Amino acid sequence: MANHPGVERFGGHQVGGAVVLTGGEAMRVRWFGQSAFQLSAGGQMVFIDPFGAVRAGMAARGLRFDYPPIAGVRADLLLVTHEHADHNGVEAVGGSPRVIRSTAGTLDSPVGPVTAVASEHDAAAGTRRGPNTIFAFEFGGLRVCHFGDFGQSALRPEQAEAIGRVDLLFVPVGAGPTIGPEGASAAVRRLRPSWVVPMHYRTPAISFLEPADAFAALFADARRLDGAEFDTAELAPGVGDEAAVVVPAVPS
Repeated sequence: MANHPGVERFGGHQVGGAVVLTGGEAMRVRWFGQSAFQLSAGGQMVFIDPFGAVRAGMAARGLRFDYPPIAGVRADLLLVTHEHADHNGVEAVGGSPRVIRSTAGTLDSPVGPVTAVASEHDAAAGTRRGPNTIFAFEFGGLRVCHFGDFGQSALRPEQAEAIGRVDLLFVPVGAGPTIGPEGASAAVRRLRPSWVVPMHYRTPAISFLEPADAFAALFADARRLDGAEFDTAELAPGVGDEAAVVVPAVPS
């Protein structure tokens, strides 16, 4: 029986049809809704794009935003991709983290260097919705990349080069103010991650954007989870150049 590609790439052993990964550390990923994630590995925590008390503001615009409030969480590193209220609620995260927000460059952090790649929130050079940062960094033995509210028509060659190799990709798929299924799929196929987690899409908790279904349908390996958290060590990576799409359950 041939080994799963993840055995060679990350280290591990194969038992029947399952892969048990042993390379690097296990990373725990928790989705809070929208684009907010907490990553935990080796006793350290990274939080990306927390939302604050946005429900009333959304309601005033005729939108529903019913994800549970982010509370009781901490981080060593807090990343903010852009300055919109559903992404920059830094007050929700405790632990006196190092905060890197809305910038570009190669920056020091408690978990190691962070590559912050300048991008745009729209397909008009940022003139409609402003700038957006793509973050890439090593954590838990994996190369992680979070696209924030990426809205460009396509990833530029110099951006892809700056991002580099990606193992775990978080990408918006809900269209409207960001890329949709086709644009997200193009980014995935350009970067060739092992796992991709869709974000920023319509769920029963919000009344705007488009669902993730059309994006997931573009991939042969799409896994819908029973919970809003998962361990990378418990999920086999995609096969060959095909990423495994991991869809956490809606937080409740």
